[in-house]
Amino acid sequence: MQQNEPLVRPWSVEFTDFVAVRGGALYRYGYVLTGNAEDAADLTQEALMRLGDAWPKIRKRDDPEGYVRTTMARLHISVWRRLRRERLVAVVPEVAYIEDRFTDDTGLWKELKGLPPKQRAVLVLRYYEDLSDQEIAEFLGISRGTVRSQAARALNKLRVRAVALEMRNV
Repeated sequence: MQQNEPLVRPWSVEFTDFVAVRGGALYRYGYVLTGNAEDAADLTQEALMRLGDAWPKIRKRDDPEGYVRTTMARLHISVWRRLRRERLVAVVPEVAYIEDRFTDDTGLWKELKGLPPKQRAVLVLRYYEDLSDQEIAEFLGISRGTVRSQAARALNKLRVRAVALEMRNV
């Protein structure tokens, strides 16, 4: 903001004016998040549509742009998670898909089975399902601190076992 520009509060700005002034910056933010122009435009448009629905409530706050940027980040993460789990193929297979990422890691799965159930669940949800600590806590009905401590204990047990295996093979 330049020195001679008057301070404009968000609640005195109409939605169309906000979009006209900040739309370009929001699009650039979307581009940084997505890495391509088409997805950036879609992300920006979706976030602005959500802002438009909530504008009467949001414009009373000091930071409607922060609301839009948070919405954009969450939308991008949501799309990214959904796409990451999808497996697009040119031809629909005749048989069901079988997850084979860990067929060569039978030793790892064997070690995981040796952990207590809660520790095993935390590690599988964190590293295989890629859930956050908060999501794991909600899923298992425990606190985030418990998730972290169970993960730390489980990883420590796996490290100790790995060192013991290496010592035996030396």
